[in-house]
Amino acid sequence: MMKSLFYKTATSTLVGLAIASSAIAALKEGQTAPDFTTKASFAGKAFSYSLKEQLKKGTVVVYFYPSAYTNGCNIQAHSFAESAEKFKAAGASIVGVSLDSIERLNDFSADPDFCAGKISVASDADGKIAKSYELTIREAQAGRKDSRGKDLDHGFAERTTFIITPDGKINATVGGVSPFENVEKSLAIVQKIAAKKS
Repeated sequence: MMKSLFYKTATSTLVGLAIASSAIAALKEGQTAPDFTTKASFAGKAFSYSLKEQLKKGTVVVYFYPSAYTNGCNIQAHSFAESAEKFKAAGASIVGVSLDSIERLNDFSADPDFCAGKISVASDADGKIAKSYELTIREAQAGRKDSRGKDLDHGFAERTTFIITPDGKINATVGGVSPFENVEKSLAIVQKIAAKKS
């Protein structure tokens, strides 16, 4: 039901998003993932997120996305939330990172149509985290609105996902695909990592 709604409202934009979202300059496989600590939200509640601490528990999927409450990002968050248990079964956790404020992310993380209280989303308000992963940031454009009709007054990070293993290394980088494919590819990589351990 929800999936069909997403596909109807956003199918026309997916091809453009896939072309525009290439991980040309992003950090690559084998490089050390930059550590970060920032404000994040889970199920509407803000907390301090530390990549270093999360890696002690297993593989981390760090997915950078342009903005909460925009078509492609809504689809991606919903898809990650729907697959959260599969990622967990493979020993991985998920955190989304965007230039949204923590206030916007508190809404997004609790929204039953998107993160649904199943995945954490972190605020990179000044873009420093995205830049440390060598991602392109597009500046805010005046007059732009989100899918709720609210102003978008922040920059957009390039849609790119990094699969980071507990040793702090980037196992894989996923970019240049649609939001839904991004989740599918990330899950396949995480499951492959888990299979090698067993």
